[in-house]
Amino acid sequence: MKRFIPLVVSAVALIGCASHTPTHMALNPQLPSITTQGAPSTPIAIEMLDTRSANFVARFNQDGDAARLISPSEAPRQQLEQVFRQGLTKAGYTIDPSSAHHLQFQLEKLLTDVNETTLGYEANNDIIINVIASNTAKTFTKRYTGRNVVSGPFSADFATLELAMNNLLDDLTGKIINDPELNQFIQQK
Repeated sequence: MKRFIPLVVSAVALIGCASHTPTHMALNPQLPSITTQGAPSTPIAIEMLDTRSANFVARFNQDGDAARLISPSEAPRQQLEQVFRQGLTKAGYTIDPSSAHHLQFQLEKLLTDVNETTLGYEANNDIIINVIASNTAKTFTKRYTGRNVVSGPFSADFATLELAMNNLLDDLTGKIINDPELNQFIQQK
């Protein structure tokens, strides 16, 4: 009987640990591969806005239960602004808040939508970033989207979900910074 009580306590503790799920998702966008642009040292002003209607970055949908919402561990707006500043500087631009060339990045959507069933899960990752570039005469607007799907057996693995979203962020920021159409507009006098 003395051995039975510690065994039961250990089993209950393990079940409690196994059912604990994280409450935050760690996003960590990295500086993508950058192509140096033709007009070095063009001054630009940068602004990053988070226009999402909700702050969560992951939503777990389970049959018959209310969705479980997961927040980011850090503000995505600040992380993306840092990536864009570093990337555009590496591309040859000078960041100058008083420049007539203005770039506004609007984070419209950043969501991992996870559907869990008894057999497994499917996670749809979506990112939408709108870019509005303006100079003294014209305005250029372009919408950039990124999507990927991750699926697997059992329940969703948080590390896999974070990796898929971070890879998607890296791809999309690289497309934006290296976009020839956007860079051509920025370099117009």
